[in-house]
Amino acid sequence: MTVAAKVVTVSLPLAEVPLIGSTVTVRWAAPRGKYAVPATVIGIDENRVELRAEGVPQITQSRLYVRGGGGEPIVMTRAGQEATGLVQDISEGAVRARFPDFEVEPDSKVTMEVQLGAEVINLSATVAKVSPIHRRAPGEEELSIELIALYQLHESQAKIIRGYIMQLQRLERAKANESI
Repeated sequence: MTVAAKVVTVSLPLAEVPLIGSTVTVRWAAPRGKYAVPATVIGIDENRVELRAEGVPQITQSRLYVRGGGGEPIVMTRAGQEATGLVQDISEGAVRARFPDFEVEPDSKVTMEVQLGAEVINLSATVAKVSPIHRRAPGEEELSIELIALYQLHESQAKIIRGYIMQLQRLERAKANESI
């Protein structure tokens, strides 16, 4: 479904087909976000259900922060041990990063130093998730971890991250427009 569509036909399992006149919620993902709109069932043909949008589609995001980046250097320190890795993505509330094999568990308290362009941000974070990554190349095996760490920022730090991500997005859009 697109934001402009008023009528759409969907296929459903027979046991899930609603009655004509029923109100349902139609949800879909588009390049600029997730949307939802109430709709009325206006026709049924076996498992094909014709729906008419009743109202204006609304963006329904579950994220509190925009995230972006990837490839920036990050240093994590825990209990006097240090590991250097790469950011996978970063936001005002969390960072997902990849490190060489390093002993760290969920709920561990860590400090992180992230290089975002010309700025360096120091974070006190709590590890939320750790996933081992096994990468095999002929004759060798590389072990690493990907982790998600959560933190709360001062507004000055949040502003740096927001500005950095917005600048990356502007550069990506400009590059995309040049290739058209």
